[in-house]
Amino acid sequence: MIKAIIGLGNPGPVHFFQRHNIGFRIVDKLADQYNTTWSHKPLMDVATIHVNNKEILLIKPQTFMNSSGKVVPFLAKQGIQVTNILVIHDELEKPFGNLSFKQGGSHKGHNGLKSIIEQYGADFLRFRFGIGRPRLKEDVPKYVLQNFDNNTEMVDPLISQAMQMITNKIE
Repeated sequence: MIKAIIGLGNPGPVHFFQRHNIGFRIVDKLADQYNTTWSHKPLMDVATIHVNNKEILLIKPQTFMNSSGKVVPFLAKQGIQVTNILVIHDELEKPFGNLSFKQGGSHKGHNGLKSIIEQYGADFLRFRFGIGRPRLKEDVPKYVLQNFDNNTEMVDPLISQAMQMITNKIE
């Protein structure tokens, strides 16, 4: 049973539309859907939603992507096991628009996932939002920090589809 949903991204308005921030954008929409508000805690923003009499925490680490695992002590303090979290992240290994769940596995070079795995282990559910790869491997850091092409026309419907998939999973 999912007790916490972590959306990965980088804090600040300059990063909002970047590929790497898709996790933030999706949890923001979930918070809107469930009419909740964010509160600021050390290292993270947190909101609570209620789904079928279950309380689920929404979390946006405010530590920048590479240190996302710093939210783990908060989760542990709440009694949330690694198997009860869902992490929403961008996925280079999937073509743009490919949306999927995956249980466990390695970080495959994703530093946000790597940080969480180092703190908590890898046995958590992931929601992967395919962003595709740049043509050249050395362009990856620049690519993930760029805005999506055709942001509104292409990405917003995919965010809606992602929210529906996640809602179905947590209900």
